[in-house]
Amino acid sequence: MSSMVIGQQLRARISIKNKIFSIYLLALLLLALCPPLYLSVSGSSALFLGIPLPIIYWLAIAVFLGIGLWVMYLAECAFGEIPQDEEVS
Repeated sequence: MSSMVIGQQLRARISIKNKIFSIYLLALLLLALCPPLYLSVSGSSALFLGIPLPIIYWLAIAVFLGIGLWVMYLAECAFGEIPQDEEVS
């Protein structure tokens, strides 16, 4: 297979990866900014592990964002998009 075809396949995979990550970030953005979702839990006095439910809502969004960024980093490492660190002499 020529290197041109391999390069096109790699670009297509990277494009799909970027689209999936964009949809994931959009879903988290909607969770963070969509008032009906937050207002449905904001008046709740229920506790989850001793933490009020509205705080769990925001912590869950932050945790999912962190997991998404970690997965994106792993995917970029697998595709070779992140350059290796060079030692300074």
